Amino acid sequence: MYKDRQNFLVETSWLAEHLHDPHLRIVDMRGYVRMVEQNGVQNAEYVGARADYEQGHIPGAVYIDWSRDIVDLDDEVEAQIASPERFAETLRQRGIGDQHLVVAYDAHPASQFATRLWWALNYYGHDQVVVLNGGFPKWQREQRPLETTIASYPLTIFTPQVQPQLRATAEEVVSHLNQQGVKIIDARDIGQYTGKVVRGEGRPGHIPGALNVPREELIDPANGTFRSNEELAQVFSTVGAASDEHIIAYCNGGVAATSVLFSLAMLGYPNLTNYDGSWNEWGTRQDLPTEV
Repeated sequence: MYKDRQNFLVETSWLAEHLHDPHLRIVDMRGYVRMVEQNGVQNAEYVGARADYEQGHIPGAVYIDWSRDIVDLDDEVEAQIASPERFAETLRQRGIGDQHLVVAYDAHPASQFATRLWWALNYYGHDQVVVLNGGFPKWQREQRPLETTIASYPLTIFTPQVQPQLRATAEEVVSHLNQQGVKIIDARDIGQYTGKVVRGEGRPGHIPGALNVPREELIDPANGTFRSNEELAQVFSTVGAASDEHIIAYCNGGVAATSVLFSLAMLGYPNLTNYDGSWNEWGTRQDLPTEV
């Protein structure tokens, strides 16, 4: 059964009316994955977009750099979720506490940085988080107010409570290969999935048995908002991912995968896991199987 989309998405009109609600914290998650492709090999650079935030953002929004502030900078696998202590400190410094409803937005075509924060907060036990439907581009198109003031709030307490079922290790993924009742979804583009495009030092192809749902398929290209629940259900039904199955999603760095998980959560899929290491890890480990 579909969940109430208001528990996952808020519209620009709603946010405009609630900008000054004291229980609300708006988070600008804008950032980039800069790509350079040569001879069929892609190299990616993960970067934030604080300069974009400083040039203009939704009033009251604080900025979180998806590529640095909520990741483990010491992990050899890039873009892994930060430790509970580091994550909690990032939120504390921005005045985001246990009592707040978080509204995340970005400018990505599939809202993948906003959904990354949605997943990260849920992973640390805070489910009071929604994503701005259409993100910053829709807010801008509608000529809604912007500000350049750097928002600041009193320090507060964020209490991380890890939900281990929401994050998988490579070894856990291996244990689920070819297992009945488990489906693995690859959120990367078709080129990477088929192995025609290779990123960095990784091997070509995908995790054996994985289904391909490129994150862009989740978005209505006409307005940049998430497709209706009925349309999303058709996307996942077409590839054979049923709601009574355990779904593990991955991409390159566990970020685009969260757009898939977010969409599935709206549809009421109860058992959803992010393989955080994704192809950044799997593609470089010779002990893990691949297929093209």
